[in-house]
Amino acid sequence: MALDGLHHVTAVTADAPGITDFYARVLGLRLVKKTVNFDQPDVYHLYFGDEAGAPGSILTFFEFPGVALGRPGEGMVHTVQWRVPGTAALAFWEDRLRAEGVAVKQCTETAVRFCDHEGLRHELLAADVQDAPLVAQSGEIPHEHALQGLHGVRAYARRPDACGAVLEALGFQRADGEPTWRLTGGRREAELRYDQAPPERGHQGAGTVHHVAWAAADDAGLEAAGRDATGAGAAPTAVIDRRYFHSVYFHEPGGVLFEVASSDIGFALDEAPDALGRKLKLPPQFEGQRAELERRLKPLPNPRA
Repeated sequence: MALDGLHHVTAVTADAPGITDFYARVLGLRLVKKTVNFDQPDVYHLYFGDEAGAPGSILTFFEFPGVALGRPGEGMVHTVQWRVPGTAALAFWEDRLRAEGVAVKQCTETAVRFCDHEGLRHELLAADVQDAPLVAQSGEIPHEHALQGLHGVRAYARRPDACGAVLEALGFQRADGEPTWRLTGGRREAELRYDQAPPERGHQGAGTVHHVAWAAADDAGLEAAGRDATGAGAAPTAVIDRRYFHSVYFHEPGGVLFEVASSDIGFALDEAPDALGRKLKLPPQFEGQRAELERRLKPLPNPRA
């Protein structure tokens, strides 16, 4: 089956206040959900994206206070790619990032590459696609230069060809002569590019990507993706309820952790659209622990206050 582009990318941080300032203020994304890691509820799970938290716009973070910086290596996503409207937007972002003291690594006519303060790598691309832009409102970012949603991810692999069967089963198509796979759904496009893995072994930590999630329409789409992945040799989980979407997980043959997430629930499930991200939202199983969790979690400023 063909999936519908990216749903979200999830990374690790040691610094929830710092990444909230960086992604909500510097990059102009909206904090659309402040919740906890459902598998470890004493740490934050924060979601940043466009105004509605639409699939294809979302970057999320697990916060583990005190965790050491990580290093991307084989079987890990090393770069998150975003779309911007064109070369004028790239020039705006180069100037803004440098003014904020951000580590800008490279600027060309088609891309700006930089890292956040924990080393998570990003590329802003003047991508030629027909997808509707997924934009957040920001008092500091002109609308004509704003990020327009996720474009893709780049991952490290030693044998990228070994990943082909699973990717093809999920609807990816390989670009001729390139280690790049494109996913074209009914709503959005996305890319997955493989780069040769460095000799150093990677390890998870702050500033690294934990997993990448591709979008399915609903539970039927998740079940179909699970069957297709199983037929190509992967071992997906059963469908798991993540409250704002349902998911299945598996590793592709190169080692990257894939999630397939449904697009039919959304972040307005427990907050009004104009109030997204303002309060700590807990799933029902953790409401009885709210007082203790609020005591242990660092206070986060509302970026829109």
